[in-house]
Amino acid sequence: MADKKDKQRLRVTLVKSPIACRAGHRQTVRGLGLRRLHQTVELEDTPAVRGMITRVAYLVRVEA
Repeated sequence: MADKKDKQRLRVTLVKSPIACRAGHRQTVRGLGLRRLHQTVELEDTPAVRGMITRVAYLVRVEA
């Protein structure tokens, strides 16, 4: 079984407010674990997370 340290991680930062966005996009931002501006979270690099990031790409900044 692969160790957690071997998995790729992404750093996602909320850089734009989701207040005036669609409700689905606000829920996606919350699903990524982001609550406030300039908050950064580290997430596993999975297809599901990549899809969520793509959906709200105009609100977030991603670092590998």
